[in-house]
Amino acid sequence: MIGIWILGDQLWRQQAALQSCAVQENLPVIFVESLQYVQARPYHQQKLVLIWSAMRHFAEEIRQLKYAVTYKIAEDFQTPLQEWIDENQITELRVMTPNDRPFTQLIQNLELPCQVTLIPNNHFLWSTEEFNNYAQGRKRLLMEDFYRQGRRRFQILMEKDQPVGGKWNLDKENRQPPKGKLNTPPAKWFAPDEITLDAIAKVKSLDISTFGEVEPFYWAVNREQALQVLDWFIQHRLRQFGPYQDAMLTGEATMWHALLSPYLNIGLLQPLEVIQTAETAYQQHQLPLNSVEGFIRQVLGWREYMHGIYHYVDTDYPEKNWFNHTQPLPEFFWTGKTKMNCLHQIITQVQRTGYAHHIQRLMVLSNFALIAGISPQEVENWFHAAFIDAYDWVMQTNVIGMGLFADGGVLASKPYAASANYINKMSDYCKSCVYSHKERVGEKACPFNFFYWNFLDQHRDKLQTQGRMSFILKNLDKMSNEELNSLRQQAQDWHREC
Repeated sequence: MIGIWILGDQLWRQQAALQSCAVQENLPVIFVESLQYVQARPYHQQKLVLIWSAMRHFAEEIRQLKYAVTYKIAEDFQTPLQEWIDENQITELRVMTPNDRPFTQLIQNLELPCQVTLIPNNHFLWSTEEFNNYAQGRKRLLMEDFYRQGRRRFQILMEKDQPVGGKWNLDKENRQPPKGKLNTPPAKWFAPDEITLDAIAKVKSLDISTFGEVEPFYWAVNREQALQVLDWFIQHRLRQFGPYQDAMLTGEATMWHALLSPYLNIGLLQPLEVIQTAETAYQQHQLPLNSVEGFIRQVLGWREYMHGIYHYVDTDYPEKNWFNHTQPLPEFFWTGKTKMNCLHQIITQVQRTGYAHHIQRLMVLSNFALIAGISPQEVENWFHAAFIDAYDWVMQTNVIGMGLFADGGVLASKPYAASANYINKMSDYCKSCVYSHKERVGEKACPFNFFYWNFLDQHRDKLQTQGRMSFILKNLDKMSNEELNSLRQQAQDWHREC
């Protein structure tokens, strides 16, 4: 007898393990909520609610399709799986290969009394094998090259062999600062149903370390709701998504962003349907190409690229630390209690929702961690714990590679380091901050400024090898030794006092 084990991020009727079996009634399927597994780090409480509620909803959905569904809540995976295998006389357990390497290792380390077969994962447009074939032998692995290949392969926004509009990438049109009254549309949220309320109650009862606030919880928890979020984004947000996708505003947690990553990452939505829905809207409703292309690039380009790179690099990638940064993660990443208004606004937003958009993550949270010399491994662990859409495959590449340049340039073409000038340009955070975005040293100096120049000074030799950094590094030569010494000292003092 074949049995199927469905994991919490594989909630799709066409997922590979289910597909591998001939359609038959009473096919044994098991779901397991492991309390031991969620103690790996202090996960956001809303992440736990999302996964457990979505698992329970999906279990009920396929139970209606006549699968013989068993749902176990247990301390570990080993015990309930072994009991279920014995009870159902399972001779082969099929599992879709996890996206995360550690979970694959966990499955391989289980001691189960039957054959365990990992079925190749089908949640991405590019399989691991296809990406590896693409990557091997290339002198560079830039996302832009991969994205263009994806556009050609799946014929997205193409006119024969050329991109619609004549340009592959319209990013230069998508960097407008948030000036004036923007009139952002509301997000599509949902009131918790009985299943979700039970999951919330369970999370509230946990006697383990967690992060963030569990309520109010408004996320989608099943495919029907996730499709409504996609439709809402297409109708109300996609038109204006492009120009202001990098903008940040106090009190605006979502702006025009799609809020689809939590659902894509657990299987409630599939990447090609999301991409094609956006492309169809462009064709039928004459939506601005820069908005549609910018959104599609995030799904077809960035998401697929990050997943591919994650499985392509060596297993020691999580330990990379090119700048040898060893400062501990400041306590305010967990509490939100900091005088730096940008960090306070974003971290308290994450506490409430488990969400921040990509520029808040890259150019504020990761940027600060990079220039302040914080341990990449501690930063990645925080990102993995704090975000509702976080998984190993997402955060290793996005934080270790993109955000902190700890891989030395495997993924990004330069470190995403910036002073307070960038945050002041792209947000309103600086207006309400005790620090001055204009001052480099002194009592009122923004830490982003003295850390930024100290970072360039400290790592000048390494950064000089990054071609795109040479122009910025020349600005160090214009500084007096006195100012440079003051910057170095203020950076050291901040760490001692933090």
